[in-house]
Amino acid sequence: MTTTWRPLAVTLAIQALVAMALITVPVMAPVLAQDLGISSTYVGIYVGVVYAAAMLASLSAGAAVARFGAIRVSQVGLLLCAAGLALSALGSLPAMAVGALLVGLGYGPVTPASSHLLARTTPADRMSLVFSIKQTGVPLGGVLAGALVPPLLVMGWRGALLAVAAANLACIFVAQPLRAALDADRDPQRPLVLGNLAQPIRIVLAHPPLRLLAGCSFLFSIAQLSLTTYLVTYLHDILAYGLVAAGLALSVSQAAGVVGRVLWGYVSDRYLGARRMLATLAALVSACALLTAALNAAMPAVVVLVVLALFGASAIGWNGVYLAEVAREAPAGQASVATGGTLAITFLGVVLGPPAFGALSGATGSYRIGFVAVALALVVCLFALLRPLRKAGASLRSSP
Repeated sequence: MTTTWRPLAVTLAIQALVAMALITVPVMAPVLAQDLGISSTYVGIYVGVVYAAAMLASLSAGAAVARFGAIRVSQVGLLLCAAGLALSALGSLPAMAVGALLVGLGYGPVTPASSHLLARTTPADRMSLVFSIKQTGVPLGGVLAGALVPPLLVMGWRGALLAVAAANLACIFVAQPLRAALDADRDPQRPLVLGNLAQPIRIVLAHPPLRLLAGCSFLFSIAQLSLTTYLVTYLHDILAYGLVAAGLALSVSQAAGVVGRVLWGYVSDRYLGARRMLATLAALVSACALLTAALNAAMPAVVVLVVLALFGASAIGWNGVYLAEVAREAPAGQASVATGGTLAITFLGVVLGPPAFGALSGATGSYRIGFVAVALALVVCLFALLRPLRKAGASLRSSP
């Protein structure tokens, strides 16, 4: 268990800090937009730029991990996230665009790198649970951003950005003592071939189970990032919540995502299996998106928080089950490459999803329409996951 615990602890911490770096700007979007004189819906473009860069970085992560080691690649990711936040603090739109690019380049390689470590050190019967615990780093970063960034705004939004950048830099030094042991499998002589970015995607497309998982992750990611990107703005602008109260509501949804990732990983390993678990979550996300669209300012806060907790538990809780299944289905020794390929498609959903959510909400004058669209997308995902399960069931019934 010790060999599993150390990689899990360090990858969890790194994942939480880079996730916090990504979510910081969406949390402060109402204040930042007012100061810069732009619409809050443009935060979707910021997130889209982040994930476009993350998509490219994830495709090149396998080669970088093989040569430099997963911990070193993750440390570089933390450094790039810190640099991106610091650049965004300059306050000009071009600087923020480049800052978003750097945050994405830092965020993208972290999950493939951690999958490489955990695939080597985790027993097969605990894969979903361990990967789910590691992936709690993403909603944990959201909890930290939602709880800490609004109070940090007393320093101004520039000061808040620099504070989160400093936390990412500190994590580099925390990870360093483990680097020698956890990067022992690196090959410094391995050619750093970053040009063949299509190879991870080819691996995914050549394996039908990976292809299905990647396609469904595209839709799940739209739901997850639409919730994370626009929840504070939705509560602030439509339900008249104060920024601190809206940030705490975001923290509740993200904390529920932490619980959900562990719970769904356990249920997947012990009872349902990955495909049935993902289908169940698709149905739950769709229902919660419709309930979120129906929220109004007259509802008791506890009702709003319960809905958002369920939404967060499902829309944020799917990743660990998904990533563990990718690692299982990947060709031998190709976990980081297959993860990079599937994540490129996952990130494509994030690149397209939040800007589309913002554009649809802006065009219709209602964030509620955006959440209804999310619900419909997850219905598509549900049917895609159920189809092979029905085929497998039919095959079993017809066999002698």
